[in-house]
Amino acid sequence: MKLFILLVGLVLILEGIPYVAAPEAMQEWLKKLSGINPGQLRAIGLLAMAIGLLIIFVVQKTSLCQ
Repeated sequence: MKLFILLVGLVLILEGIPYVAAPEAMQEWLKKLSGINPGQLRAIGLLAMAIGLLIIFVVQKTSLCQ
């Protein structure tokens, strides 16, 4: 459970960095995102999740990060 809470904290930190570093650029990105087809956004999200799952699997099953 501790690892999960640490992971959530890390995700929040990483998600917040662009808003602190370049808030104007993030506003422009959000405007662009609102114009994208929801199906395309869903596909991008699914692809990102699959890549994340692959990274987790590879790191857990190999000796890449010890």
